[in-house]
Amino acid sequence: MSEISLLKIRLSALSVYNGLLHDKLIAGLNDLLGSMNKAPDEFAMNWGRFFSLLSAEDCRAESLSDAIYNRAVYDDNVFTRSAAGGEIFGGGSDKSWSDGRTLDAVHKDLSTLRELASLTPEAVISAYPRREEFGKNPFDILPRWNCGSTEITYDGIVKFHMANGCGEYAKYIAFVRRSGRSVPITNPDIISLASLKGYEEVRQPVVDNTIAFVSGLPANNCLLYGDRGTGKSSTVKALLNEYCDRGLRLIELPKPYLSEYPDIVQEIAGLPLKFIIFIDDLSFQAGDENYAALKGVLEGGIASRPDNALIYATTNRRHMLNETFSDRRGDEIHAADTIQESLSLSDRFGVQVTFLAPDRTNYYRIVHALALERRLSVDPMELEMAAERWAITKGGRSPRTAVQFIDDAEARLARGLNL
Repeated sequence: MSEISLLKIRLSALSVYNGLLHDKLIAGLNDLLGSMNKAPDEFAMNWGRFFSLLSAEDCRAESLSDAIYNRAVYDDNVFTRSAAGGEIFGGGSDKSWSDGRTLDAVHKDLSTLRELASLTPEAVISAYPRREEFGKNPFDILPRWNCGSTEITYDGIVKFHMANGCGEYAKYIAFVRRSGRSVPITNPDIISLASLKGYEEVRQPVVDNTIAFVSGLPANNCLLYGDRGTGKSSTVKALLNEYCDRGLRLIELPKPYLSEYPDIVQEIAGLPLKFIIFIDDLSFQAGDENYAALKGVLEGGIASRPDNALIYATTNRRHMLNETFSDRRGDEIHAADTIQESLSLSDRFGVQVTFLAPDRTNYYRIVHALALERRLSVDPMELEMAAERWAITKGGRSPRTAVQFIDDAEARLARGLNL
């Protein structure tokens, strides 16, 4: 039996990393290795399909070692989850790993993946018994891939998971909760703190709280409330981009899925990452079951939040429970208790920051800062007059209005038009 045929058997025998067999690239490589006794046209078809899958890595001919390494470190299995949880393998306190068969299977799987990662196109074509049918130089027909030099080692894999977590939480930084699953956002908003003009002092308490959080220090849940378009949600997204390289992750939790908070806690508990559970545009109607659910989540619930998770919420209302005048004039004996209930949710956020719509002066400052960042050459007075006209048509001044105006101004100036 040839070494290639034996490698094919070893690939099919992946156990702890068995899930990789469902990956398109690994499956394509498996098909190629399994076509050694096939006709040249079928062998060439599998070769071309595998090369196409490999080239699809960022739309270029990725090295094989990099591609397989990435799949190994982002796989979600019992070993990677345990490694991410900080367990010590090969002599640690967990005897099921240090003495058990599962650990031996991990080493066998990683050995197979190492061999796959170093597989050269020359080795594959040399093992094909009918290679002469491709002519004097088979690579005139069959393209070669780059092998690369990324090494897959047991210690390296363990260190990666201890630092970065495992599975999709290691691969992506932003997620949204959808019907029992945290779905990764493959192209998150790339907004930065530097691009948010005019509210540096306002958001500093949230920035400081986030820095403490990613540094492993005590930190609080945050409530960002205020006028629309003032950058509340953008601040949270920018914080993610600022500190994702320090292990920060974000899971957006839409209000209808608040009941899934305990499931999220269970998923992320023990991971060496910091999670912001982000609830955007928060408000409730009287009798809303989600109101009591969120109160329990913030404080006093059975499923208390783990040390690696905080809740950041945005709202246009400090009194997140909608209240009418009739509520206050009603016949309830303890009416004051009802009023206190309407405030009790916001009081459970340790950090509360108010974002107010800018006055004319601050609005102009934001516009000028954005124009400078975009390198727009325009008379300052003309810029302010045009920005004011834009704000009037949009129903008020806000940072969002300023960004929209600058986007339009940049496009008009680039086309040689007047503001």
